[in-house]
Amino acid sequence: MRLVRAILPLGRTTTTAAASSPAAVLRVGDAVRERRRFTEADVAAYAAVSGDRNLVHLDDAVARNVGGFQRGRVVHGMLVASVFPSLIAAHFPGAVYASQTLRFAAPVYVGDEVVAQVQALHIRAMAANGSMTSRYIVKFATKCFTDEDEGSVAIDGEAMAVLPTLDWSSGTASK
Repeated sequence: MRLVRAILPLGRTTTTAAASSPAAVLRVGDAVRERRRFTEADVAAYAAVSGDRNLVHLDDAVARNVGGFQRGRVVHGMLVASVFPSLIAAHFPGAVYASQTLRFAAPVYVGDEVVAQVQALHIRAMAANGSMTSRYIVKFATKCFTDEDEGSVAIDGEAMAVLPTLDWSSGTASK
């Protein structure tokens, strides 16, 4: 297995652990990563769409004095966690995100860059409606780090997704 780099829209960088064969297939242990910086505009847009206008996300003074966040405003946890299904769908178009557990371990501050990672833990084939077409239920470990060295975990959890194929999307770099 070797690392493969791909550049996604919006300046996101993804690192994929993929098989060295020409047609790479997802295997247990394979992981994909993405860097993302959350801006003031991201937080404002999320607050507008979600209706979550908690002032710890929108006002530095409230975040510091009331919320106890020494560096100021924090990114909505669910906004940070939204990178996980995005990452899976980018590599497996047509994936259906079925469930997610999350533990918010540390804040992500506005302007911070994070590294999100999903790693295949378990893969199970399932027949779709008695036909010969298979789908795959994949359990992923989901982690978000606030530094590149994986020393500081911001979010930890697991996700379950139904994938139409185990073939890595052509959106990744050559394997």
